[in-house]
Amino acid sequence: MALRAARAGAAVLIENGLPRPGGAAELKGRGDYVTATDRRSEAAILEVLAQESSGVAVLAEERGGIRAATMWAVDPLDGTTNFTRGFPIVGVSVALLENGAPTAGVVIAPFLQLEFTATRGGGAFRNGERLPSHRAVDATGAVVATGFPFRNKALLARYASVMRAALDRFEDLRRAGAAALDLAWTAAGTFDGFFELGLNTWDVAAGALLVLEAGGRVTDWSGGETWIETGDILAAAPAVHEVLLELAAQSSKG
Repeated sequence: MALRAARAGAAVLIENGLPRPGGAAELKGRGDYVTATDRRSEAAILEVLAQESSGVAVLAEERGGIRAATMWAVDPLDGTTNFTRGFPIVGVSVALLENGAPTAGVVIAPFLQLEFTATRGGGAFRNGERLPSHRAVDATGAVVATGFPFRNKALLARYASVMRAALDRFEDLRRAGAAALDLAWTAAGTFDGFFELGLNTWDVAAGALLVLEAGGRVTDWSGGETWIETGDILAAAPAVHEVLLELAAQSSKG
């Protein structure tokens, strides 16, 4: 069901296509945009969920909703800034959460022809092929994804401390601008980890499940389980996650 819903949203993105840079967008907040395509994608996703899981709560980026023990978390267009600039690193993310933990998740990159799927205990897949467990990687050779907390400048000091230390400890960092895809690529081994502060539940739920089902670790910045609510997330292959936890702990002392 999550896959059918996400595909419905992805079809809207493909139908509308990537706009030329500077296309119409509404500013919701500092650096936070929404387009007509976001809303149409969300409507298509919600229509599928209403037909196939009527009565289950939905928390969606554009229409809002409610948090519940069992709920859907929907991001109809992750990476809207990228989208408005014609940059194809955008995704659709749909996850089912039960008792605060994701049990099914889908992340689709429509313009890259990528579908990532996972179910709790059932493994993670890319375009139907099972993802292997995270390879062993030395932290010095790791490439780690991140996202800047540009919407909440109060988080910059702590974030910048970890980013500087990460550049020293890892081989390199990447910032693609779509958290759900960053997490999916972490699950796939394209990246060896991901860290960010202040994301939303719909940004992380599906992608985090992918990481977990590929044998990675997902925690908040203190090593706890609040990441689904706070959006303060460390997700990585086990050895890289240990380093991220160490860097986050150092930043909190500073």
